[in-house]
Amino acid sequence: MDITNVKQYEDELSAIEIKLSLPETASNPKKLRELTKRHSYLNHIVQAADKLRNNLQRMNEAEELIHDSSNDDEMIEFAKEELSEAKADNEKLDSKLKHLLLPKNPEDDADTIIELRAGTGGDEAGLFAADLYRMYLRYAESKGWKIDPITTNLTDQGGVKEVIFSISGDKIYSYLKYEAGVHRVQRVPVTETSGRIHTSAASVAVLPEAEDVEIVIEPSDIRIDVFRSSGPGGQSVNTTDSAIRLTHHKTGLIVTCQDEKSQHKNKAKAMRVLKARLFEKARDDVNATRSEQRKSMVGSGDRSEKIRTYNFPQNRVTDHRIGLTVHALEEILGGNLDKIILPLIEHDTQELLKQQFGHEN
Repeated sequence: MDITNVKQYEDELSAIEIKLSLPETASNPKKLRELTKRHSYLNHIVQAADKLRNNLQRMNEAEELIHDSSNDDEMIEFAKEELSEAKADNEKLDSKLKHLLLPKNPEDDADTIIELRAGTGGDEAGLFAADLYRMYLRYAESKGWKIDPITTNLTDQGGVKEVIFSISGDKIYSYLKYEAGVHRVQRVPVTETSGRIHTSAASVAVLPEAEDVEIVIEPSDIRIDVFRSSGPGGQSVNTTDSAIRLTHHKTGLIVTCQDEKSQHKNKAKAMRVLKARLFEKARDDVNATRSEQRKSMVGSGDRSEKIRTYNFPQNRVTDHRIGLTVHALEEILGGNLDKIILPLIEHDTQELLKQQFGHEN
């Protein structure tokens, strides 16, 4: 690739280093974090470009030695080996720089709210949704992420009607955005006496958490209702009116939270979910103008799309977006989601490389 394209990043890096040295930056924690993060990103690009530039010089010097008639056979042979090694290094360095130059999705660094709901399939759908919930909890634990339950609605059989929870940590949305959509299971339910395989489903919504500066909700925009919390079967689980229902007038969005005994905590959690849903709606309105790009990207976040099948009799998990089949169902449900997510990330990366540079890398 053309190294001169990196000059704008080198200039920006120099400008940020000057800003970081100013007293007013040190006294502004938010600005300091933003500049430090940008500095780290740019520094990786500039360092990669320097290595590529030095390697190109190494290739040129080897070429000159090969074509210098004053050199003996031993020197020419050495230069040929050096050129061969430099060309191999050049491919790796060029690929690394291109990956660094890919456009970044600012949402990828965001904490994430997951809304998981049982779909078609009756009680079996609820049990499958509970399996998915445990899968995400184990995956988050393996990554060192923090889980914060927001609301839980269970079935009498121990399944999940609906569960909403947040996950905080490093680059969470960049991984979990690929989980948005309809998940389908094929297995023999525990209640099935004839051994017939049933198909049921659960839907997953993955919402990047909105910062306060992104989504502003005025008090007049919402109606707040309080009521008594209930558990499976509708029985009351609290003696006080601590559950909260928020209704957003402009969009009709409704959020309910009843997991906490404190009305104040339930309201705070419900507001987080409402902001995330409003942020998702605003994002989807923008993405509607980018439909062509989204058709080629698997992390589009469309919860209406059937994305994956978990087939118990064949011990397989198939992701329909990239045609990936993995025969390790128990391992994946046990939390090893990287077997599915990492190939999805690689697919998206290759699509972006083709869009930016015209070919795969």
